[in-house]
Amino acid sequence: MRLARPVAAALALAASVAAAGEADVVAARAERQPDGRYRFVVTLRHADSGWSHYADGWQVLAPDGRVLATRVLRHPHVDEQPFTRDLADVEITEDLRRVVIRARDSKHGAGGAEVQVDLPDRNDRSDRRAGTEPDPAAK
Repeated sequence: MRLARPVAAALALAASVAAAGEADVVAARAERQPDGRYRFVVTLRHADSGWSHYADGWQVLAPDGRVLATRVLRHPHVDEQPFTRDLADVEITEDLRRVVIRARDSKHGAGGAEVQVDLPDRNDRSDRRAGTEPDPAAK
């Protein structure tokens, strides 16, 4: 019986780390800046557990998988889920009409749910913003 408690504790810890899983992009939008570059506003969800396992960034990808820009997140957001951060001054070549936003975490790397974002002013749209908005009920 003495061995059962440490084994149970180890299993519970392993389950909690596994439950954190990969970081998910839950919403993203692009805004065209006056100089033609883009600002991305991205909402992530991840069961950050502290410095050992947290969402540590997100990337703007071309449809072919090339990394166009990276937003580094320098600390865990244990008590702030989901959370939103931006990245401005991203240059996107004129041939692209859409990008993919992919999250990453410190334990699994890239993965989880991705979001495709149409670039404003490049898809027969006259507005300067395009993307998805977070579901208010998702908090």
